[in-house]
Amino acid sequence: MFNLGEAIPFEDKANDVLTVGELLVDMISNDYGDAFECNGYTRFFGGSPSNIAINVNKLGIRSQVASAVGRDGLGAFLVKGLQRAGIDTSGVQRVDESTSMVVITKSQETPIPIFYRGADSELVYNDALEQALIHSKIVHFSCWPISRVPSRYTVERVIGIAKKHKLLIGFDPNYHPLIWQKGEDGVSYVKSIIPKVDIIKPSEDDAERLFGPGTPAEQVGRFLELGAKLVVMTLGKEGAMVSNGIETLKFDTKATEIEDTTGAGDAFWSGFYAAVVKGYTLREALELGFAVSAYKLKFMGAVVNLPTLEEIKQQFNL
Repeated sequence: MFNLGEAIPFEDKANDVLTVGELLVDMISNDYGDAFECNGYTRFFGGSPSNIAINVNKLGIRSQVASAVGRDGLGAFLVKGLQRAGIDTSGVQRVDESTSMVVITKSQETPIPIFYRGADSELVYNDALEQALIHSKIVHFSCWPISRVPSRYTVERVIGIAKKHKLLIGFDPNYHPLIWQKGEDGVSYVKSIIPKVDIIKPSEDDAERLFGPGTPAEQVGRFLELGAKLVVMTLGKEGAMVSNGIETLKFDTKATEIEDTTGAGDAFWSGFYAAVVKGYTLREALELGFAVSAYKLKFMGAVVNLPTLEEIKQQFNL
């Protein structure tokens, strides 16, 4: 069990966070509106693993990415974006599929996505990925790589090796039926993954897609019943509810200005991971995660020019 008042001890490793999964382009509308009536879109660097890797680097810890992109212009755009951010791109595999893309309506609520899957699901397990894994303290993935094969098999092997080498395993259960193969029971598969990870961060929408309607407390309880060790349920304007099965905490939102919600969850993970690696207690790390997310909400795009974690702490009086 994770004690919220204690820090997580880590072995000394060459890398802090390894993120595994989708590297893709976010095409975000230039105007607000949920009916896709806008005439223009702007290309942004995207994909949860890359967002988190870049963010934690800015916050002061080390990161690597394991992803797959196409041998096309968008793939080159994403690789160059990582390189400009100072991220080692040796774990980015180039494959003979089109680079994946998500088209998103600019929104002050939960954005509405359209998914174009391609190269991201072609990520394979290899020696380079294993070496990156065993030399990291934390490994993180979302529903994207487990929704298709062969990347699903890759993540299954990652989980096994991570447990053997005592890595902290973080899972974003951002289940959406449209990213799964038609006719496949993605809900059951996601539920089978939950007991194998350490920390899980569902949104209310994620929980409802997996379990149906319920109060936040009921939904948190459902994740715990499946074997989740620490559940961080984000509640939008209502903040968040966190539970380790023994203690449950409520966090108020720190957001005062919302320009774009894209990447807010990734920003939380980034602040949280940076804080636990730096030795903060879990409660302190959660506060810092929510502060980084609130900072990101003030800007367009999933990756913004974050200050250091220490500056975030001062800015939000933590």
